[in-house]
Amino acid sequence: MLALADPDLDHGPRTDKSATMRMCAVSRQVRPIDELIRFVVAPSGDVVPDLKRKLPGRGLWVGASRRTIAEAVKRHQFSRGFKRDVRVAATLPADTEALLERSCVEALAMAAKAGQVISGYAKVEGLLEQGRAGALIHASDGAADGIRKLDAIAGQRSRNIGDSRDLPIVTALTSAQLDLALGRSNVIHAALLAGPASKTFLSRCQILVRYRMDDDDGTGDGGQKF
Repeated sequence: MLALADPDLDHGPRTDKSATMRMCAVSRQVRPIDELIRFVVAPSGDVVPDLKRKLPGRGLWVGASRRTIAEAVKRHQFSRGFKRDVRVAATLPADTEALLERSCVEALAMAAKAGQVISGYAKVEGLLEQGRAGALIHASDGAADGIRKLDAIAGQRSRNIGDSRDLPIVTALTSAQLDLALGRSNVIHAALLAGPASKTFLSRCQILVRYRMDDDDGTGDGGQKF
């Protein structure tokens, strides 16, 4: 008798490299893999997120939102999907968010190493006025006044040059996380220059914000602010 393909599990990162769509184990909807998070079972028997989709073993895919992962934990979806007893931490939704945050911090550090990040209010202001900023970054716990002033400069600059596109504004990370990424203290404002490392950082921030927004149907629109 021929073995039927398991719709819940992939066949490992090597065999499914070309896959662009997978089924969410909770919603049962087939969605782009960028809107999902892959989970695998570690040798210890613990379920762990595989953000880079490279960990060995068969993977279970869940919608990339905190609410969806919390639902998977509540409904014991991981044991059902993997068809075995596994250990699932009650903190898995928060642990996954922490890993997404770390991924953003690492990407920002790489952009800084590539010379694509400018920090400090005065320097960021100058970059905005010159029209050279590709994105604006504020610490989520930064003072509202400074954030409002730089946002206004960015908006005015776009209008002056007739650019209908809003400048991406990132507020997903705290000052402490920006400090860690940039290797300095008290970072509240920064700006990105164009480049592949900056593009990677923005992409990861969009994933983090979507996760926090609990947009489990994939239709939410975060606009240019994240």
